Amino acid sequence: MDDSIQFTSDSLIEFTEEETELPKRHHWMVEIMIQLVTTKPLGAIGALLVMILILVAIFAPLLTYTGPNEIHGADSVVGPSRTYFFGTDQLARDVYSRIIYGARLSLIFGISATSLSIVVATIIGLMSAFIGGAFDTAIQRVVDAIMAFPFLVIMLTVMAVLGPGTVNIILAFAMVSWARSSRVIRSAVMSIRGSEYILAARATGCTQRAIILTHVLPNVFAPILILATMGVGGAILAEASLSFLGFGIPPPAASWGRMLSSDGLPYMLQGPWLAIFPGIAISMAVFGFNMLGDAVRDLLDPKLVGGGGGRL
Repeated sequence: MDDSIQFTSDSLIEFTEEETELPKRHHWMVEIMIQLVTTKPLGAIGALLVMILILVAIFAPLLTYTGPNEIHGADSVVGPSRTYFFGTDQLARDVYSRIIYGARLSLIFGISATSLSIVVATIIGLMSAFIGGAFDTAIQRVVDAIMAFPFLVIMLTVMAVLGPGTVNIILAFAMVSWARSSRVIRSAVMSIRGSEYILAARATGCTQRAIILTHVLPNVFAPILILATMGVGGAILAEASLSFLGFGIPPPAASWGRMLSSDGLPYMLQGPWLAIFPGIAISMAVFGFNMLGDAVRDLLDPKLVGGGGGRL
């Protein structure tokens, strides 16, 4: 007796064409945007504010009816009207135009300073995690020393040495802000340094550089993206703080922080709009980047409760 099992055409399960099709998957960035809109309303609002800021910075000449430093005769400290949407300052310059062009300046500074800071932090964090030993100990003591002092105090000290200027502010921000970011990146690298795929790459003879570029960087991209997104808002706020204290971007550049200090503060009672509109612009920009950064962190970090998923 043959006990072998024989399959006939009647015993096979037939699937329809719809059942055999695999579900379509979007690019991971598209998935993040969909989850951002559906599960993180504050993050979506932050993303909208960031998009508006970027569009305003790009199309500033098209959105204004006068230059940011153009003086309009004797119309000094004139309130908001049809002629001057946000009024004029003590030098008869249009506040609306200066707010619009200030968005371009703040965005350029925020992205440049944050990018430089993240690059420095990534390099130092990778080297500290992979080299280890005395080098890692020395780097971490330097990081502890930088983090022990208030952020603004160190920036003021660096600016006092370098002097005012846009490039000097970018360098000062990067010199101070890299420490905290490097520690986060170092922790992320150390968590995967002993993974099986890293050990397998070493066993196959991959160089340290190839391992870092091929296996490590792609797997720590999520925390780097989170740090970059949240860092732009901090950079904009730092520039506004330095400009308010007189160490920021020198005049006549349309800086939101300097508009608060040199324009808004002395004329607070006579022209409150000189402080209100720059303050609103700073608040919206910082709020947008912070809310977007928080939402991206929740979506990319699987360890956070309530996140929309940590899958790239």
